Amino acid sequence: MAPKKNFTPSPAAAPPTVNRSQHSSASAAPSKPAASHSKTTTPSSTNTSSTTSPKLADQIRKVTNQPNPVSNATNSLSNAAPKSLQDAQQILLRMWDNYVDKTPQRVKLLDTFMAFLLLVGVLQFVYCVIAGNYPFNAFLAGFSATVGQFVLTASLRIQTNPENEKEFRNTSDERAFADFVFGSMILHFFCVNFIN
Repeated sequence: MAPKKNFTPSPAAAPPTVNRSQHSSASAAPSKPAASHSKTTTPSSTNTSSTTSPKLADQIRKVTNQPNPVSNATNSLSNAAPKSLQDAQQILLRMWDNYVDKTPQRVKLLDTFMAFLLLVGVLQFVYCVIAGNYPFNAFLAGFSATVGQFVLTASLRIQTNPENEKEFRNTSDERAFADFVFGSMILHFFCVNFIN
């Protein structure tokens, strides 16, 4: 009898469900024809094993009915983002509707004035950053007047809000407004003197 020769199939002849890296290691057998063949195909066999391993993993998951963890994580993130965005929109809409329905007109007017003061303060700061602050006293006086008026208006809003009647029983709305006017006069007196 003739001795049996080691038969090693080439990586191209392997079925697609078998890992090609097993064949590349089998092709490195000590027989002479296989050794010369492995020298010429070693780089290509490593490239195909790295590209086919994800495909093989997908095929194994299909056979064993295991879910793909990467696609599940991506799907859960993509589903969670719109849901949380919708929740945030619903919360903001409910807050706005509650504000419009339950807030008295006088408090809304004070809120509008506070928004105006906030806008003026931001514009002054942006102007100072872009154009420079050459008359620095003027910038400080204007910005201080805006911030101080915002604080005084917030104080008036808190004192005249009907929801805060328990905290300010002894203070009437007229007294709160008189304090607001007096504080505003003192604030603007100091700001005008600071400009010089």
